Amino acid sequence: MEKSQELALSQMRKSVEKLGGFAENYGDPTLMRFLIARSMDTDKAAKMFVQWQKWRDALVPSGFIPDSEIQDELGAKKIYLQGLSKKGFPIMVVKGSKHFPSKDQPQFKKFIVHILDKTIASSFKGREIGDEKLVGILDLKDISYKNVDARALITGFQFLQAYYPERLARCYIVHMPRFFVSVWKMVSYFLEKATLEKIRIVTNEAQRREFIQDIGEETLPEVYGGRAKLVPIQDVVLAPLNH
Repeated sequence: MEKSQELALSQMRKSVEKLGGFAENYGDPTLMRFLIARSMDTDKAAKMFVQWQKWRDALVPSGFIPDSEIQDELGAKKIYLQGLSKKGFPIMVVKGSKHFPSKDQPQFKKFIVHILDKTIASSFKGREIGDEKLVGILDLKDISYKNVDARALITGFQFLQAYYPERLARCYIVHMPRFFVSVWKMVSYFLEKATLEKIRIVTNEAQRREFIQDIGEETLPEVYGGRAKLVPIQDVVLAPLNH
């Protein structure tokens, strides 16, 4: 690690303590994600980190969201967890045609936390390092106007930006219908530049080949040109973490 990074980490830890947070239980890779997200500004990174801690304490007091608290959302079987990409990133697939706007926003927010936490945790090899990333595939095939939920998309991406900094490696959007283009433009307005740069809309054969190559045929589901079967996220059982 460069001296400048070591200094920034040290200063950030001090700033976190001044703001009433605690950083002693977190490794450098975790703190570095917040620093990168705030362009290595230690004060801004510390503020973001403390806000994240308060958010986790309020929304996820036990450390995780159990299936029992999000049964309505899980029942739709719209999220799939596919194993690791060529670069070792877990692959989460979202089937837009199986989603309908939620009438229970608190449950939906817990659902987002659950799927992000579980997807990231599926890449742990014994214990969390702190800099693990994920790849998302948003499949819009066969969606209708009943499935359109700009609020859900904005909430999901804003959670990634505010509470999962530097966790998103890439997001692929496939089978986007023409009528959804205007929806996506509105959603994009709420996304940070760093997030938008990680999103790829697959529209032609060259982009499709890049998409398949990036993820790998062994992990990519058959419906997208790979060889794997779709696995609902609730059917994936993770090994306990080593602490």
